[in-house]
Amino acid sequence: MEFGMILILFVASIPTILAEDISYGTIVVDGTTSIAQTDDNFVCATIDWWPHDKCDYKQCSWHYTSTIILDLSHPILTKAIQAFNRLRIRIGGSLQDQVLYNVGNLKSPCHPFRKMKHGLFGFSKGCLQMKRWDELNHFFNATSVMLTFGLNALYGRHKLKGSLWGGEWDSSNAEDFIKYSISKGYQIDSWEYGNELSGNGVGAHVHADRYGKDLIHLKKIIKELYKGSQFEPLLVAPGGFFNQQWFTKLLQVSGSNVLDAISHHIYNLGAGSDPKLVSKILDPNHLNKVANTFINLARTVQTHGPWSSAWVGESGGAYNSGGPHVSDTFVNSFWYLDQLGMASKYHTKVYCRQTLIGGNYGLLNATTYVPNPDYYSALLWHRLMGKTVLAVGSDASPFLRSYAHCSKGRIGVTLLVINLSDQTKIITDVQNGMNNNIKLATEQQNISRKSFSWCLKNTASGAEIKASSDKYSYREEYHLTPKNGYLQTRTMVLNGIPLELTSTGNIPRLDPIRVNVKSPISISPLSIAFIVFPDFVAPACR
Repeated sequence: MEFGMILILFVASIPTILAEDISYGTIVVDGTTSIAQTDDNFVCATIDWWPHDKCDYKQCSWHYTSTIILDLSHPILTKAIQAFNRLRIRIGGSLQDQVLYNVGNLKSPCHPFRKMKHGLFGFSKGCLQMKRWDELNHFFNATSVMLTFGLNALYGRHKLKGSLWGGEWDSSNAEDFIKYSISKGYQIDSWEYGNELSGNGVGAHVHADRYGKDLIHLKKIIKELYKGSQFEPLLVAPGGFFNQQWFTKLLQVSGSNVLDAISHHIYNLGAGSDPKLVSKILDPNHLNKVANTFINLARTVQTHGPWSSAWVGESGGAYNSGGPHVSDTFVNSFWYLDQLGMASKYHTKVYCRQTLIGGNYGLLNATTYVPNPDYYSALLWHRLMGKTVLAVGSDASPFLRSYAHCSKGRIGVTLLVINLSDQTKIITDVQNGMNNNIKLATEQQNISRKSFSWCLKNTASGAEIKASSDKYSYREEYHLTPKNGYLQTRTMVLNGIPLELTSTGNIPRLDPIRVNVKSPISISPLSIAFIVFPDFVAPACR
């Protein structure tokens, strides 16, 4: 009776709807097989080394968020991390290869970072005191963080010409640091070697054959030091921009079972000062360009290092600290969630956002620690999207982006839909490719266009989404929109409710609305939605 009334009202409103700018279509999800698998802790965020006087475009946006000085006692920081239940954090960044660890037989003076005209990135070498390392690990343990730590890959090396560095890597400081961490019982999920030294590098680079030999050496150190331990950390590298020839050489030289994860960085929106950042974020053609990087890296790994997996070790959208009034606002979630969807589709196991806090692209505000809109996007993905990726096809508007995963921690399927159009509402139904015998390609998805009357007919029939048990008659929807319709607001709205900290400083509840599973899905212009189908029949999710 309830569905019949909804359908009558919907049909009665067709004349009004047709007078508006509305696009109709169908999304087909193939639940028969998985097209890719992510890690259980796919969502990751970084903490950088930049001091407060790191500035870009005459703005100093880092404040006191450096690994060395971040306020670990701030209650919002603790609550924001704990909300993930278990968040992966990567400590690393541009100054990583200038960090000395004040432990053991350190051969150089250990001083704080300071501005230096001819220093790498304009800074001197810096120092991580073991007291601070203790504080960090106690904090990470209390907040259930899964830690990836980036090691200095330039220690002992010297500059040759241009940005090329040569000489032998001196592993002594890293080895003493790892020994200290083991002696204190610190749980490090993975050690990453170097930052942006691949290809022509950023500021500095090292030849791939030398880098590969270093990895063999570091892997031996890790195996020896963790001998007898219940857990051996992963080895991750190179944490740089993808260069196919360089990455191929690295895998060939390092050889089988040395490198556990091959990490790369992505800043596909360009400079943070670019006045066209918003238009790039909302342009599906621009967003599509980065797919070639994911595809080529996946092929490189499959061909030359199938024992390894692909990680995005750092991605902030726009480089040089992100775009002010863009990277920290609602509009950035169109780029961010699309990147998470695309990366997972192309066999990326882990995706680290630059940053958790610091710069303009932090998930948390650098001074107040209050969550920016992308924080809630990350949290919803982490809670709803499982590690099994499914193929999706659509005949809807090209401004509609769609990704599907098995739901996390429960049966069913979760669909992410992103409407990049600024004026078109998209009304769609969701079909189960298994029941409709529709074959989906994983890279090129083509589905014949169906008329609106066909969509109505199949929507009325239930579209075979739910199981025959009729256990669930609803789906769960999380609609994300900007406050007051302003794309560059710092307040995200979930199902009409602004997402703001509670009066006690807690992360707000992220509750869905329940909708009749047989009704069409409506995606407003410039909005994002997670749609959970509790009883979507998907053999790949069992």
